[in-house]
Amino acid sequence: MRSLNSRLQPLCESALLLALGFVLSFCKIYQMPNGGSITIASMLPVILIGIRWGLGWGFGSAIVFSFLQFLTGIYAIAPLALILDYVVAYGVLGFSGFFKGKKYGLIPATIICGSLRFVVHWISGATVWASTLPEALPVWYGSLLYNISYMLPEIGFTVLVAIVICVPLQKFWLFREPVKE
Repeated sequence: MRSLNSRLQPLCESALLLALGFVLSFCKIYQMPNGGSITIASMLPVILIGIRWGLGWGFGSAIVFSFLQFLTGIYAIAPLALILDYVVAYGVLGFSGFFKGKKYGLIPATIICGSLRFVVHWISGATVWASTLPEALPVWYGSLLYNISYMLPEIGFTVLVAIVICVPLQKFWLFREPVKE
């Protein structure tokens, strides 16, 4: 049986990082008219959970984060939009768990997870949100333009913050052993 500390430490760290990501999601640089925003690296704490604790904690925390986003700022026109724009789009941040133990995994994890989130929003925009796009544009192109206009800066800013914090995190936190009994 696992010790209490081995279960409690990832739970506490995940809770703190989810709270940080949640607060950062309210620090919006720009809000798009039909949903989506550029925040101050609100994806990064969720990505850090996966890198620190692996796929299980990464996906679990990403799903919790998606529900927090859903509860505080729901913007959907159909049930499929709720699933795609919240559960799946934020859930893909859990793929950061594939980078657990990788020395410089934070930066590629941020790029890949941010890009996957963009792809989900793009698909959602072209399928669920197609009726809100200008008729002069093909839906896939219109969705691409809309979603890239906020996701590219969001990913870029998050990667920039990841680059700045990467070395200190490696030294003081990411590769430290969990607390033992």
